Amino acid sequence: MLSKLDDYPIHQISEPVAHAATSDHNVYDRYWYNAHALDGSFYFGVGACRYANLGIFDCSFSLAIDGHQYAFHGSRRAPDEPTDLSCGPFSLEILEPMGRHRLRIAPNETGIECDLVFSPRTACIEEGRQTLRKARHVVMDATRLDQFGRWEGWIRTPGGELTVDGATTLGLKDRSWGLRPVGDSYSGGAPLSEFQAIHFNWVPIHWEDECSLAGWFEDDTGNQWHTDQGFLPLYDDLDSVPGTVDPGMRMWHGKVDHKLTMVPGTRKAGGGVVTMHDKTGETMEITLEPVMVHRMKGLGYQHPEWKHGLWHGELRIGGEQWKDSDLDPLALENIHIQQVVVARCGDKVGHGVLEQLHIGPSASYGFNDWFDGA
Repeated sequence: MLSKLDDYPIHQISEPVAHAATSDHNVYDRYWYNAHALDGSFYFGVGACRYANLGIFDCSFSLAIDGHQYAFHGSRRAPDEPTDLSCGPFSLEILEPMGRHRLRIAPNETGIECDLVFSPRTACIEEGRQTLRKARHVVMDATRLDQFGRWEGWIRTPGGELTVDGATTLGLKDRSWGLRPVGDSYSGGAPLSEFQAIHFNWVPIHWEDECSLAGWFEDDTGNQWHTDQGFLPLYDDLDSVPGTVDPGMRMWHGKVDHKLTMVPGTRKAGGGVVTMHDKTGETMEITLEPVMVHRMKGLGYQHPEWKHGLWHGELRIGGEQWKDSDLDPLALENIHIQQVVVARCGDKVGHGVLEQLHIGPSASYGFNDWFDGA
């Protein structure tokens, strides 16, 4: 199956670019973005993904504001052309590779519309390859890049219209690809044992002079089996960004210490301290103060209906909204969150997010069961 990309010297296997190197149904290639106002008044996220071996393309957009969250979902048969990132009224356009991206959602039955442009302020961080195996089954094998930037444009929901000011709206682009659980649950062969616990935290922060990233996976004992730590110089405009990889980027290698205080009855942090460590002995202690929450189910994560990679027919869209205070914070679909945070390191003040996904027991946080709260 040929595509426009086959005219470029980018082939990795003896197949057209549209074909994956493996027949594993968990193959995915995903765009993901977030945005948050400096004053903590709103947050929005965007997701779009092509599942080459499932023949599915799905997408989502979600806005959290004033204690409410609005979500647009879409799914279609994946087009033959991989560069086609549209799904009904949803359209994602790469204006420049590793540069500006544009999201448009045209008027539709959900009442959720937007026209937004992401403009980078940094080059990219390539996170370490994330690999997780459970017995004979590969759960995850993925590569990820992160790029910090600003957003501008507008959003319209059933709750009203919002102007997104590029001077006060920060965010990032997260591209990842490889293998991770998507579509229908694994079946076939001898049953696997009980699913292992997973505890994931991810903290990208915009400071005045640079951007930092700390991310880590832990098991139920508190062992960190994957960490990412990096720093990127900031630039005033896209033309000043020195390419995809910045010579001024710094990557640290070491453990991420964390002392997060959980809100009683939840698996959500009410604040805390994260300390980054490099093998050289250098450290950076960051205090985090959450100011608002966004439920990742608005972007399909653990969603009971719009879970990533499910077949919904040739084309289907849907919309939903909820009040956050009405949700059960320990229900599976509500546990995965990103919180907008104010970050402090000495005299420095930054703005970013704290992403958390805590499923199962944890020695670090005192969870004893799969879905008990603090």
